[in-house]
Parts: sequence; C-alpha cells; structure tokens
Amino acid sequence: MADEPVGQGPIHAALYLGPKLARPAPPELMEALLSAQITSTAGERSGFQLAFDLTKGGAIIKRLLPEGYFDPKTRVVLTVSVKGTPAVLLDGLIVRQEVGASNQPGQTTLTITGEDVTLLMDLEERTDRYPNLRPWQRVERILSKYADYGIQPMIVQEQIEQPPRERLRVGYQTGTDLEYVNDLARANGYTFYLEPGPTPNRSTAYWGPEKRVGLRQHALNVNMDANSTVDQLTFAYDGTAREEPMARVQDPGTRVSTLLPQPDIEPLRPPLGRRATPALKRKTLPGTAKKETEQASAELLARAATSADAISGSGSLDVNRHGYLLRPRELVGVRGAGVTYDGDYYVKSVTHNLRVGSYQQNFTLTREGLIAMSDRVRP
Repeated sequence: MADEPVGQGPIHAALYLGPKLARPAPPELMEALLSAQITSTAGERSGFQLAFDLTKGGAIIKRLLPEGYFDPKTRVVLTVSVKGTPAVLLDGLIVRQEVGASNQPGQTTLTITGEDVTLLMDLEERTDRYPNLRPWQRVERILSKYADYGIQPMIVQEQIEQPPRERLRVGYQTGTDLEYVNDLARANGYTFYLEPGPTPNRSTAYWGPEKRVGLRQHALNVNMDANSTVDQLTFAYDGTAREEPMARVQDPGTRVSTLLPQPDIEPLRPPLGRRATPALKRKTLPGTAKKETEQASAELLARAATSADAISGSGSLDVNRHGYLLRPRELVGVRGAGVTYDGDYYVKSVTHNLRVGSYQQNFTLTREGLIAMSDRVRP
C-alpha cells in the first residue's frame, strides 16, 4: 500500500507509532497494513481503525503484539502524500485491539481502533475554578497542560465579550477537560477540534468559529462527464432544521424580564448561499433569565448560528480521480449540481477509506442557503 498510483503521481502512506512520541513503524508493519479508515468531523473527536494481516510467523504476531506495541494509549500517526503533497491524516491514541483468527490463509487480522489525541483530555474528571477568566482564557489555560504531546492551541476570542465578574459569578468546571472546553464552545457558537500536522507528532487544537472564509479547495465536479471528480452527490433541504431562538434576561433588582433582540449570525456564519432559508421553528432558550446579559446574548447567537445550516450534501469521491485530498472543516465549491445547489459549502466531515489500490473519501457538506453567491466556482 506504500506506493499506489494516484492520478498523475503516487500515493505514499507512512505510519508512526510510539508510547508518547510516535516513531516510524518497521517496514513489515507497513507491508501488513490492509486498510485504514479515519473519520474527521467539525466539533467532534476524530476516530480511526487500522487493520493488519496477521500472517503466521510474522513480526506482528511473534514480537510486536506480545511486546505491547499496540497496547491502548499507544500513539499512532498516519500520513499520506498525494501528488507529492504530504498531509497528516491522523494523530491519535489506540483504545482497543481485536484479533480475528481464521482457518482460511491470510484471513487472520489485527484491528486497532482509536481516537485523536484529545482523548487525553477526556480521561480524568476534575473540578476547577476559573475566577476572572473569560471563556477563551479558560480554554487557553486548559490546553497548555497538553503541550507535551505537541498540541499547539489556536484560540479565537468569543464574538460577544463576557467580562469576568468574580463577585457575581465564577466559571466552574466539573467533568473532564474535553467536556468543559466543548461546553464553552457550544455556548459561544464555536467548534473545538484537533487538526493533525503539519508534521508527525504535532497538531493544532482549534477553538473558534467554523472556518467559512478564505481559499476554497479544488471543486467537486458532478454530472460533468469526463470532468466529473465525484462518484455521487446528494443534497437535502431540511425545512425544520433552522430555528429562531428567543431568550429573556431578568433584572435582579426590579425582576423585570427583557426579550433580547434577534442576533446577526453573519460573524459566525458568513453566507454561502444567496437565498437564505427561513426559520420555521421558534424556540425559547431555558435558564437565560438568571444569566448576565452578555452570556445570554452569546447563547442566543450560538443557537441561531448552529441551527442555520438547513442545506446538506453527502457523497463520495475517488482520490485517484479527483487528484487531491478533500480536507474537512474548510470550504469547497460544487459544480454540475444545478443552479440551486452549485456553489460553496463548508466540509462538515470526511471519512478516509484506504485499501490496497484504493483511496475513497466519503464526505458531508453544509451551508445555510440556496443558490451560489457567485457565478464562478474555483475549479
């Protein structure tokens, strides 16, 4: 699997394993690699599954497996190079191993399953206080504890500032670091995930709004005969997805409650579609009356933004034909789907499926409106 032809150049895959610092795997391990599946989704932890051939008398079954080479918490890094461009697909930890023994020659396999390195943040429950720290400062303090694993934070200050007032309220954590960081992200309409790379044993922990601006990836072409790069692509418009949330705050002195105005979601969701979808549902956020106005406003903005994506697309592509890796959590253009659904989308998730001689990607796309904003999509 190490050198499979892809388009105009080869795909080269490389595997690294180690207890904390992953090192290049022995050649016999790469030769035994049967398949790899890695799923990356915005706002969720990435997962992976690797399958190896357990040939009788091979190094895996005789030496590596008994010596604990695949024990849980072992670090795994997988990189691929497409047309000479390297990319780190996976930086994770093993959580499970399975051996499937068979009487059929070549059918005995070892399968290891794991999750990305943010698993470290989810192993221990703790309580902590964060007096006089804004949400982004709390995230920064938590992530600093994981620098030994090569995790570099990339943190964006929240859209609605929430000045800390220790005499009125103190940020308090119960549960794991990962749960608390995700709670803070959701309360501000943000997302939190780990981006592996750019080199093995390094990754970026991103806490901020979904990246819906900037350079688009190479377009996904469908229904364009010889120029098609996507095997299939299905779109859906869910009319009940978008909500118009409502929130009230109460003055503690007069007990008069005030309905907060509807927020402008554009700072979190720059429009990708020319015709925005309407909100069919109205929903009142619970518990905002007892919160400070800034915190309630942030939750109102978060709910309005995260429910806005009523348009979704799903499909699959052959990397060999497309010629490029489709990266999750970035923008990509679609061509050939018609006026209504052509245009730019946010890549919500990508599942990589690598096998000997095959590299497929399944993906999902989202945006908040119909019809492309521009008449031109980047090829």
